[in-house]
Amino acid sequence: MIEMGRRAILVAVMVWLTATHPVRADEIKDAIQEAIDAYEAGDYSAAAGQLDYAAQLVRQLKGGQIQEFLPKPLDGWTAEESSSNAMAGSLFGGGVTASRDYRRGDSSVSITITGDSPILQGMLMMFTNPAIAAQGGARFQKINGHKAMVKTEAGDRGEITIVIGQRYLVQIEGRNVSKEELIAYAEAVDLDALAALQ
Repeated sequence: MIEMGRRAILVAVMVWLTATHPVRADEIKDAIQEAIDAYEAGDYSAAAGQLDYAAQLVRQLKGGQIQEFLPKPLDGWTAEESSSNAMAGSLFGGGVTASRDYRRGDSSVSITITGDSPILQGMLMMFTNPAIAAQGGARFQKINGHKAMVKTEAGDRGEITIVIGQRYLVQIEGRNVSKEELIAYAEAVDLDALAALQ
């Protein structure tokens, strides 16, 4: 039990380090080699910790890749700096996300792209069973050739959800925006290129 607690603390520290420090080109290979060295020395806890660290660094690189798919602001809008986050597999099932917020006066739009996450399974169920989505007031339509779930609410609020290649989830949420503006932001994401991303 104590060993599990130490490992959880180690993983948490690694998540913080990878979120705040850029990954060097050989840092992943170094971590894997250290895991091999620890394994061969019989230090299995250290080996597991280094493998967790290497996996986290890989997720961070993946987060940086999907961050590139967040579009520039549309005309008349401004955007905050994009950010990405990589969660270790032991924390909430893992996965990577990238997000960016856009503003124009009182209007706001947030785009989040999630990959390699267990939450995709739940969304896939909604996409394969339109009745479930319809209960929540969503409608399906194609955006740049990809099936999207579009939901609008009173007060100019809305959201668009797109599952890409069963690997990525694109979510666009807006306040004080029209349905057309939300769709314009969804169309600004290069969905075809995202689908091709390994």
